[in-house]
Amino acid sequence: MLNNFDHIHILSDFLPFIKRFYGSTIVIKYGGSAMQNIEFRSRIIQDILFLYYIGIKVVVVHGGGPMINYWLKKMNIEPKFFNGVRVTDKDTMELVEMVLVGKVNKDLVALLNRSSSMAVGLSGKDSNLVTASSFFPDQLDNYTGKVQSVNLDIINLLLSHRYIPVIASIASDLNGQTYNINADSVAGAIAESLSAEKLILLTDTYGVMSNVNDPSTLIKNVNIQQLEDLKDRQVILGGMIPKVDCCIKALKNNVVAAHIINGNIKHALLLEVLTSFGIGTKLVE
Repeated sequence: MLNNFDHIHILSDFLPFIKRFYGSTIVIKYGGSAMQNIEFRSRIIQDILFLYYIGIKVVVVHGGGPMINYWLKKMNIEPKFFNGVRVTDKDTMELVEMVLVGKVNKDLVALLNRSSSMAVGLSGKDSNLVTASSFFPDQLDNYTGKVQSVNLDIINLLLSHRYIPVIASIASDLNGQTYNINADSVAGAIAESLSAEKLILLTDTYGVMSNVNDPSTLIKNVNIQQLEDLKDRQVILGGMIPKVDCCIKALKNNVVAAHIINGNIKHALLLEVLTSFGIGTKLVE
């Protein structure tokens, strides 16, 4: 059990990192089972607010895969995926928008505002924050999208007034057609546009592992070339592919570092950002 001196020592270890990252921008993608578990969700909210209160500009982008799957099954709609990306037909699209924008987004905003009153809920549709295009243009009944462009006006306005933007990964194209976009990709695109210090993907896994069934094989630090090699050797598979791809793209476009961490670990965000050892995988160019 920690005594008072241990607590002071831990806080003193944080100080160099607080000084280093004060005023910087961090984009956090929040998703996975940590969104469903009340205890995990409370810890992540605390970590986000801690980063906010020490002077870091925080942008939160969220998906909601487990909640979407829950409601799809209640409506007798079978979830479908291709290379880790959700395949979205018309019925699925309507439900996804209702769940992400109407439920998940507002729940997160309410939780953050219990302590800060500074969180603002958005989707990619608001102020044309994200313009989408089809991920599968040859499939007419597939509303899975990709990011075409990012408009930072509303984000910069909110950040300049010390608000926390909380963004659901739904957007529309120039014709007003709604698309479901992988939240990792949205977070990466926004991090690129902001030239963020860090892009952090909260997941259900410990990070990039050489053996996906063995947490002890976690790769703590990895560069783009090593990531491409791991993909070629099929060490990186399934849902990890879009996560790694969006990190690679972000690193090639102004983001200093990307992190893939397990959101189920207590105070995962603080341990990854404010310590030298971290708890996940740090990706650099």
